[in-house]
Amino acid sequence: MNNLSIINTLIVDDEPAAIEGLRLRLAAFPQIQVTAEAHSVAEAIAAMDTQMPDLIFLDIEMPEQTGFDLIRQLQPEQCPAIVFVTAFHQHAVKAFEVRALDYLLKPVKAERLAEAIARVSELSAIRADKAQLLSAVAELTREEQAPKIEEGADKNTAAEPQYCIERQKLVIQDGRNPIQLIPYQDIIWIDAAGDYMCVHTQAETHVMRARLKSLIDERLPDVFVRIHKSTVPNLTYIESLQPLCNSEYKAILLNGKVLKVSRTYARALRQRLLG
Repeated sequence: MNNLSIINTLIVDDEPAAIEGLRLRLAAFPQIQVTAEAHSVAEAIAAMDTQMPDLIFLDIEMPEQTGFDLIRQLQPEQCPAIVFVTAFHQHAVKAFEVRALDYLLKPVKAERLAEAIARVSELSAIRADKAQLLSAVAELTREEQAPKIEEGADKNTAAEPQYCIERQKLVIQDGRNPIQLIPYQDIIWIDAAGDYMCVHTQAETHVMRARLKSLIDERLPDVFVRIHKSTVPNLTYIESLQPLCNSEYKAILLNGKVLKVSRTYARALRQRLLG
């Protein structure tokens, strides 16, 4: 999916002037096609049933129901990209807790809108590439399972393709480079730099856009353990622990890399290593 692939867009705001203003700004982005607008959550749900948008620019404070109420009614696997557009900065933390792609303050600045569109385009590319990859793997899986099924094997034993991939490998895609599949056993440690992760293997370091907590909670296997607010090593690569003052440690990895173990995570790490 290239950067100019059409992104069907829904604008949700109870103020007609705000919708019109955003429409005018979005006209500068040829990949954005505003297919519908809504002035309430109820109208937005009705529009989504017919238009199936890829992206929603969503106001938060509206009469009767808020933008967060709309999010709660969406199925996670079918949820479009969400960019909140609001006059109130105090909702920012909650917005990112529900995995909004961006959070724009009114009046929307041109450069911030451009950043949000770039993120949407990147996400669209990731979804398209991942869907293509999963489709290919699904086809291979069907071919491999066919002989077993003919021999009377239970069809229910066929593995779910997406489950298999993401249990075995970390999928990395930045929207510009080819998709990369990094086996978890090859990852030595991961550290955070803002909204980006550095994934270190013996051969090279890969960069991906993600939040460390989400990565730990949703994607990494149990062999990865947090030892600092920004560091997660693979336990199989820890060679030794050296005590420091204040109940902290240095974790020495097999490749000689030294990582700091903060007091907050030290006890849990020792329990994992010592049993």
